[in-house]
Amino acid sequence: MAVLTPEMWLPLGLTVLPHLGGLYGGYITRTQVKTWYTTLAKPSWRPPNAAFPIVWTCLYTGMGYGSYLIYKELGGLTEDALVPMGLYGLQLALNWAWTPIFFGAHKMKLALCEIMILTGTVGATMLSWYPISQPATLLMAPYLAWLCLATCLNYRIWKDNPDTKEE
Repeated sequence: MAVLTPEMWLPLGLTVLPHLGGLYGGYITRTQVKTWYTTLAKPSWRPPNAAFPIVWTCLYTGMGYGSYLIYKELGGLTEDALVPMGLYGLQLALNWAWTPIFFGAHKMKLALCEIMILTGTVGATMLSWYPISQPATLLMAPYLAWLCLATCLNYRIWKDNPDTKEE
């Protein structure tokens, strides 16, 4: 039986952290995918609904472990960690905020603005991480690519549903 040692708690905790907001987002999404989301026009190139939880599990795990690599390289939450970990925390908060805006409040235009800021913040996070750890930066690359797809999808859904009232 494997026992978690104290040295394993930090990488595990930082890897799991992004999933916490994802679980709440998943709850909101699950209820809305069956009701409101089904009424929207969506582009033919949209990934199937079943792909989203799988992709997000992988993305959250990668970004979480990447944050651990940065934390470790910088020796913890030091003065040098302020910008790279601050940007990471900001993008994580923005990530967690998108789902309640889009799926919870049905504010597609606001969600589009928010995801564009999120995508830029992820890019800035990666730029700040690159001199510290290239592997950590590369762990964020699929996330950035997925956000570009998600931004296009958000835009297309917003434009293709002009009669949908944003409450």
